[in-house]
Amino acid sequence: MPELPEVEVSRMGITPHLLGQTIDKIHVRQPKLRWPVPEEIQRLQGQTIVAISRRAKYLVIETKQGCAIIHLGMSGNLRILDGFIEPNKHDHVDLVLTNGKVLRYHDPRRFGAWLWCEQGTEHAVMAHLGPEPLTDEFNPEYLFAKSRNKKVVTKQFIMDNKIVVGVGNIYASESLFSAKIHPKTPANQLTLKQITLLVAEIKIVLERAINQGGTTLKDFNQVDGKPGYFAQELQVYGKAGKPCPVCSNLIQDEKIGQRNSFYCESCQVKS
Repeated sequence: MPELPEVEVSRMGITPHLLGQTIDKIHVRQPKLRWPVPEEIQRLQGQTIVAISRRAKYLVIETKQGCAIIHLGMSGNLRILDGFIEPNKHDHVDLVLTNGKVLRYHDPRRFGAWLWCEQGTEHAVMAHLGPEPLTDEFNPEYLFAKSRNKKVVTKQFIMDNKIVVGVGNIYASESLFSAKIHPKTPANQLTLKQITLLVAEIKIVLERAINQGGTTLKDFNQVDGKPGYFAQELQVYGKAGKPCPVCSNLIQDEKIGQRNSFYCESCQVKS
């Protein structure tokens, strides 16, 4: 599923086409997504887009009237069309601009969302989110303090959106490998030195993925249809049974919190 880098790449891709433009119409062909598309979304018609931002894995298209909040779910993506093209089966939402361009939302599994938020209010889906990982608010002192009473394993700890947003399964595995931390180490057993390295590696891995255009596995493509290239740089994720790029021992694959987790037993020693 699209993770933070893929969503950020989508934000960067659509912004030049949408920012400052006026919304002519919104066509909702399939209102039954993860949550029903609210009728209030139609209030965006006639409004000018004043900002496009990202919070965690949510994209926010802002106008003075209110905001559309978009989540790509498991298989969703956004495309910019130069004009109307007959929609395919899974093209569920079109946002048509007065200049003729169309933002099209495609989602075969329908686990994504289009939500409405009044200007000046906070939607419930964003009420309890932790800090963004690429901001100064996410720092070693913060994460160390949060970890002290957490017996949960480190991989689940850093994937908790209440602790830090956007560190999904792929990037958790990659960051823990780079920081030489076993994914099953209890969070409260991490030292400040380990957490300092982990915070740094999370930032490095996410920034590198964004620069590479995201990670294409099955479903994600960029706004222009080109794939992301970070998959070519993955060190452990999806490489079970292959040699570790550092020590050549075989990469392990284990379910942690019902998610496939990849690590090297030699490089990532459990505390």
